[in-house]
Amino acid sequence: MAVEVYLVFNGNCREAVEFYSKVFKTEAPNIMTFGDSPQDPSYTMPEEAKNLVMHANLNIAGSRVMFSDTWPGSPYVVGNNVTVALVSEDEALLRSAFEGLKEGGTVKMELQETFWSKAFGMVKDKFGVEWQISLESGE
Repeated sequence: MAVEVYLVFNGNCREAVEFYSKVFKTEAPNIMTFGDSPQDPSYTMPEEAKNLVMHANLNIAGSRVMFSDTWPGSPYVVGNNVTVALVSEDEALLRSAFEGLKEGGTVKMELQETFWSKAFGMVKDKFGVEWQISLESGE
């Protein structure tokens, strides 16, 4: 299990990830864009979203730091662009943590299966801390 930092950018995530990769001398980042994700036939993805970063990560000094761009039109406030990611192979622990964090908080995405995780959800707890809960796939 790991608690990790997730940094969110406003359209310049690719530039930031490449910058941090050079600064910390990491391997070249693997960057997934929103356009790379499976498309829902009942929803047309906005053109301005397709090249934005949906997910990237770097190993910095032994810790995984994750990155993405915010969805076009979503509120973006510098200082509120950091989330805490709880990543584990223990699904029961994740479900319990999600239920606890949503008490008095706001669910941004229910814990559910996605194309990258069998259980992923996002919640802002009652203290305003934003959490991403993710079942580690082992890949």
